[in-house]
Amino acid sequence: MTAPLILASASAARAEMLRAAGVEIEIVPARVDESELKLSLRQQKADVETAAIALAELKALQVSRARPGRLVLGADQMLDCDGAWFDKPESPAAARTQLLSLRGKTHRLTSAAVLARDGQRIWHHAAAAKLSMRGFTEAFLDLYLAQVGDAVLTSVGAYQLEGLGAQMFQKIDGDFFTILGLPLLAVLDILREQNVLIR
Repeated sequence: MTAPLILASASAARAEMLRAAGVEIEIVPARVDESELKLSLRQQKADVETAAIALAELKALQVSRARPGRLVLGADQMLDCDGAWFDKPESPAAARTQLLSLRGKTHRLTSAAVLARDGQRIWHHAAAAKLSMRGFTEAFLDLYLAQVGDAVLTSVGAYQLEGLGAQMFQKIDGDFFTILGLPLLAVLDILREQNVLIR
């Protein structure tokens, strides 16, 4: 039987959230050049919410065009700290540099979701959370990086709040699902409207 929703993302966290909430999904990761679009958005002085929605839409539309009639969910997450945008680190060394630059500061995570059908956006939503990192020691950071390993490369913040990464924070304002990468409650609402889930 065909799943009622295609997730246009390779994110294990997003897939796990949706499945845990009772949503049947088929995973078809979009193949897009995010860096080119981000550069263009920066040149246009777009805010992070606009950028997150644009990236989520790019993914949703690409997969939607190749799957006529299917409902496709695209998602993206942006991290902004003092006006700088952060991406997933490319190496443990880059993750270390990134975490040191976030240490002792408050940053904003914005997660966006876009639903598409037949190559058209039919819905979008973005939500943000503010996270304040404590002034952790470099000894703690080295321990963290050693224990977490390559998992630091899988998120824009180089941390997983649901694990050891929780020790990096002193205050968090925002929805837990948004921090994990998907405004889940809003997504569940639209899936009920689309009759994917029972109302």
